[in-house]
Amino acid sequence: MNLKVIIEEHSDGFVAYPVGLKGVVVAEGDTYNEAVTNVESAIRFHIETFGSEVFDADDSVIRIYVTDAAIAV
Repeated sequence: MNLKVIIEEHSDGFVAYPVGLKGVVVAEGDTYNEAVTNVESAIRFHIETFGSEVFDADDSVIRIYVTDAAIAV
């Protein structure tokens, strides 16, 4: 099974989280690859813990877009 995963790079490492699952799954790592490995492990644990109910069959993610939003602060 393939899931789409967002990976953010921060000054102190990487944060990764899947989209399209019910619940919260987040992992981190010092490197990109470590974050990917850790989020895959976290996803497996999430599915083992909560079962197939974590998948939303009616709302699968087709594509992910990232854009800038201009706001006044």
